[in-house]
Formats: sequence, C-alpha cells, structure tokens
Amino acid sequence: MRLIRQVISVLLVFSMATASISYSAAPKPTELYAISACLMDADTGRVLYAKNCDEVRAMASTTKIMTLVIALEYGNLQDVVTVSQYAASMPDVQLNIRQGEQYVLSDLCYGMMLESYNDVAVAIAEHIGSMYCDVEEQDAAKRSVEESKACVAAFTGLMNSKAAELGCTNTYFITPNGLDAQDENGKHSTTARELAMIAAYAVQNEDFNTITATRSHSFSEVNGKRSCSANNKDAFLDQMKGAFGIKTGFTGDAGYCFVGALRSDGRVFITVVLGSGWPGNRTYKWKDTRKLMEYGVNNFFEKKVFTTVEEYKRVAVLDGKAESTGTRIDGELSMLLNDTDKVRVIYELEDYVMAPVNVGDTMGKAIIYINDERYTAFPITATEAVEQVDYRWFLKMVLDNLLIS
Repeated sequence: MRLIRQVISVLLVFSMATASISYSAAPKPTELYAISACLMDADTGRVLYAKNCDEVRAMASTTKIMTLVIALEYGNLQDVVTVSQYAASMPDVQLNIRQGEQYVLSDLCYGMMLESYNDVAVAIAEHIGSMYCDVEEQDAAKRSVEESKACVAAFTGLMNSKAAELGCTNTYFITPNGLDAQDENGKHSTTARELAMIAAYAVQNEDFNTITATRSHSFSEVNGKRSCSANNKDAFLDQMKGAFGIKTGFTGDAGYCFVGALRSDGRVFITVVLGSGWPGNRTYKWKDTRKLMEYGVNNFFEKKVFTTVEEYKRVAVLDGKAESTGTRIDGELSMLLNDTDKVRVIYELEDYVMAPVNVGDTMGKAIIYINDERYTAFPITATEAVEQVDYRWFLKMVLDNLLIS
C-alpha cells in the first residue's frame, strides 16, 4: 500500500505585551564573564539562553547537587554516618571531620551544601556507597583507604547512572565533591546544559530545596563532643526576589561556577555559569547569574501552545466495512515563550489506511517546532474501529442488493 502524507504547517507568533505584566523587557544577556552559561525553564527543560552550553567543562563543587540528589534518593536522613580515614583526608574546603566521628546524615547534607565541605561529601558518598559495593569491613572507621575508595566509586556509579537516566550524555562524575579529577574514562566534567538538567530535576525534591535554601544550620557529633555550624555561601539568595538556591563551586580547572534557581509568578528558572572568572574575580558569577535571571523573568511568560483536538480529520479506510474513521489528537502543552519565539505545528496524517482499524491506532502525528527546532510530537489516533471486509460481508451485501431489487 502506498502511503501519502498530508503536511500542514501552522505558524504561531506570540505577542507578550500584556497589561497584567508589569515587567519591562530586558535585553538578551551579552558580555557574560562565564565561558559557558545556560538559562533553563525548569518545568520543561527548554533552554531559554545559551552560551557554549554544550561545551564540556569541569564543574567543581556544583557536583554536590548530584551528590545530594543521590543521598536523598538512596539514603535515610536519620542514618548515622561514621567517618573513615579516607574521608577525613580530603583537602579544603573541609569541616575537619576526624576518623571514627559519627554524624547524622541530614546534618552532613547541610554542611556539604551550605559550606561545600569536601570531606563531608566523601563521608556521605562512602556511607551510601558501602551498601552497593563488596567490602569486608563494614565499620568505616576501620576500613582501609582502598576499601573506602571502592565504596565512594560505587556512589559515583550511582551518580553517573542518574545522569544517564536524565539524558546527560556528556556528564562524567569521578568524585562526589567536585575536585578536579581524571581517570581512564575521561575528566570529571559536564556541560552547562546538562548541569541545568540535573538542577531542574533536583529542585523537584522539597527536601533538596529546604537544605539548599537554609541560611545556617547548627549540629553536633552524635556523642555531643563536638558542635558545628554551617553558613550558606550562596550570596544569590539575597540578590533577587524568589531566589532559592543552589550551589557555588571553584577549582583551578573549573574557575568560579554557580548554579542558581529562582521562582517568579509560577515560573522556575535555572541558571548555570561555568568558568565565570578565576581568583580576583569572585563576584563575576553573581553578575552573570543576575543578568541571566533578569532576562528570564522579564521576557518569558507561560503560553498555551497546544490543546487536545477531540475531532480532527477523517481518514479513508480501504477494504473496510466503513469508508473512513475519525481521528483525534491528544496533547496539552504550555511553555515559557518570549515575544520573538515562533511556534510551528506540522500535522502529518495518512491519506488512507488498510482495514482493520482499532480505536487508538496511530494515524499520524502533530509535531511542535519552536524556532525551527523540533520540540515534541503528539499522536493522531483513530476514534472509530473499522473491521476488514470478508467473504460473509460480501455475501450479505449481495443478498441485500438482491432483496432490494
């Protein structure tokens, strides 16, 4: 059977001039200090602004976003974590935890995210990783360095599996704390786009948001012999209304990095800046982030792009007991768009199909393009079943015609 497709293109250009919106349009970010940057709509994962966003780069302590994700998904926040010799040996920034000390996992999560403690990140990773690796010594305080490394490697395996699950193909975790590292498989690295994807996933977890937006947190070792306090190093929390995270970072390879999150009128924006200056330019990451967030807040508003079509076109059916079947398009799509975004909907529908046809059979698709890039597609499906003709059907038709005549 030769299939012929009908292609219809509908161009929708949205105007964002709305009386209820009091924002004035901000210009597209220019002259960013960051080598790589990304502004993302957290709800859809759509990139709203990009600068070298697919360039693979070191990510420094923004790594700890994924470390916290895995800790929350695989650990119990009430667990008691015992510090190993290996975790205690991590370089600055550090809490200076000591071998044999014990802390509640939730407290360590606060310390890791607020102060970016590298030793704490490894203690968390080793604790959870020990459940997924084969080591004889279960007491972390007694483990050899090699056993501890095996536990941490199991944890970073979980990090890489989660990254792959989220569609990150250019992200590779070697350490849970983000220190520059390289092995036989590559460098500890990601891209601005994929780090934004990870962050957009992370902020769906309210425990994650509670931790990263906390200004300060006090805690003590389980036996009460040592008291600690952690103060949030995320200055962006006080720089824009609606800011709620997420994580700073710096290494010699990565430069200054920051992943930000902001809520505004029901919208959630994620920003990533990588390589936003080196020592002497500590504030560049905040300036870059504000530019990106202001551009998002002032220019992108939610618009309905597509709604379900209950009755679309009829499609001819060959060799069927009915001449055609009805179709429908199931799909709902709203997204953040600015006044220059162009949306095209291309409908691909079969001219005819062969019987039999079942309700729900795919007849074609409606493809959504945003600025000439394919975004998603919704199926066009049959709404009526059509049986295939057979000998009995032909016989009945002949007899019916004879009786009529």
